[in-house]
Amino acid sequence: MAAPLRLKATSASPGIASGPAHIAESTAVAALSQSPVSGHAELAKAIETAIDELQNLAKRTDADGGDIIDFQLEVLRDPTIAEKAGARIDADENVVFAWIGTLDGYIHELESAEEDEIRARAVDLLDVKNRVLAALTGTPVKDFPTGSIYVGMDMEPSRFLAHDWAGGGGIALYAGSAAGHVALLARSRSVPMVIGAGRFVIAERQHIRVDGDTGTIVLQMDKESATPTRTELPASRIVPAEDNGMLQTADRAQILLSINLNAPDEIDGIAATTAAGIGLMRSEFAVASLADAANEEKQLAIYRRVLVWAGGRGVTIRMLDVGGDKPLSGLATSPKLRGIRLLLARPEITRVQVRALLRAAIFGHLRVMLPMVTFPSEVDDMRQIFQEEAAELARRGVPHRLPSIGMMVEVPAAALMLEQFEGADFFSFGTNDLAQYLAGSTREDTDFAAHREKVAPAILRLLAYAVKLAGSKPLSICGDMAGDPHLTAELLAAGIRHFSMAPAQLPAIRSAIIGLNADGTKAAGE
Repeated sequence: MAAPLRLKATSASPGIASGPAHIAESTAVAALSQSPVSGHAELAKAIETAIDELQNLAKRTDADGGDIIDFQLEVLRDPTIAEKAGARIDADENVVFAWIGTLDGYIHELESAEEDEIRARAVDLLDVKNRVLAALTGTPVKDFPTGSIYVGMDMEPSRFLAHDWAGGGGIALYAGSAAGHVALLARSRSVPMVIGAGRFVIAERQHIRVDGDTGTIVLQMDKESATPTRTELPASRIVPAEDNGMLQTADRAQILLSINLNAPDEIDGIAATTAAGIGLMRSEFAVASLADAANEEKQLAIYRRVLVWAGGRGVTIRMLDVGGDKPLSGLATSPKLRGIRLLLARPEITRVQVRALLRAAIFGHLRVMLPMVTFPSEVDDMRQIFQEEAAELARRGVPHRLPSIGMMVEVPAAALMLEQFEGADFFSFGTNDLAQYLAGSTREDTDFAAHREKVAPAILRLLAYAVKLAGSKPLSICGDMAGDPHLTAELLAAGIRHFSMAPAQLPAIRSAIIGLNADGTKAAGE
């Protein structure tokens, strides 16, 4: 038998899975051959059907999946989209072509954006387009067999959420994005996934292997290795170590391991004793719409749940990192505003989150992290808002506590002048954005993995310099590099002592640290 063919792709979610390939069919292509001849009423009915289906799906998923579905529901309820499609129908365009043409206009606009997070949003609109098309033509979106490897150009979030991953399986995409919703969902559920493989020829049900650790796809598997498997994890990763995320190097330097979190439901089934705490909670995934951003009580409940779970361990919640390439559903703003700058420009949004965080702080050890900070004045201005809102809560007699306020270090300029950020209580290095800026590339680029690998020495050099500038302030690393065991030794050498990563990556980093000295060298006898 011919030797297995290995295709190079880009890892989007770690782990290894094998099974029969499921080749995704284009919903639009299937719909064009069955397009109805009527118009407005049929489109309105199809949109309502899509809304009902998504609402039913939301009842069966968790919070982060629910937030994604909420975004799609807002799109379907946007009258502008239906009006544009209606105008095309009035111009005697077939209803299916009218819907496809309308949505494709939005999709193409997103796909042509420079920022990878904006391009990643295109698949959400593709999901909306396909679901309405399925309702229009009476061809519902079908699930694929459990244990299969999904192969296609991209994958819709609702298809991922509707599928039962308990029986194993993985995802191999010709294109895709590591910043998209499906990649985030895959990482949170430990589903192996690779992207950017380019088109390759494979037969339906042919057995393949997806290696999300190395970013490869293996075709032409022999009979023995063709047995469908669930995600393959080393034994050390199957039984999590309950060491509170505290371990020592061979020369007894203390290392902390924390977890990254998108939504509070991700802590279900995870013992708090397996980590030192939560090193990064991305609040924009739990607060996914303008309505959520205006709901102080909902935010308080989210933050309180996570703090109670942590049981006194540190919980670092990043304030809304939205705007620019990370739009917040329902919020119209300048594409030039993102992170801390948008928060300072829209105090009506910021102050709601600040109050929720101040009130939540009494339930545990909360640290608040500011996103995309470039200048020291940005930290000072945000701290002033916290102090003002704390004073108002005190006046009203509302229990609260002022938490530590630190910053995400993801802009190279900030990293190179950390000693000037006197107002920051702690620092956390976001290597994903640092890598993009230093490489002059985005995660959406098919060559980004190669660019990131080539620029890794520059990132490590920048980290080592920034660690010295940070002085005695607490610091950690929470980007993808933190969960890469091949870089653990070099990160130790740069001075990193606190790593935060996806829960599934904890055991691999534990194993990588064993036998290393604090300077990253191997201990004697190893």
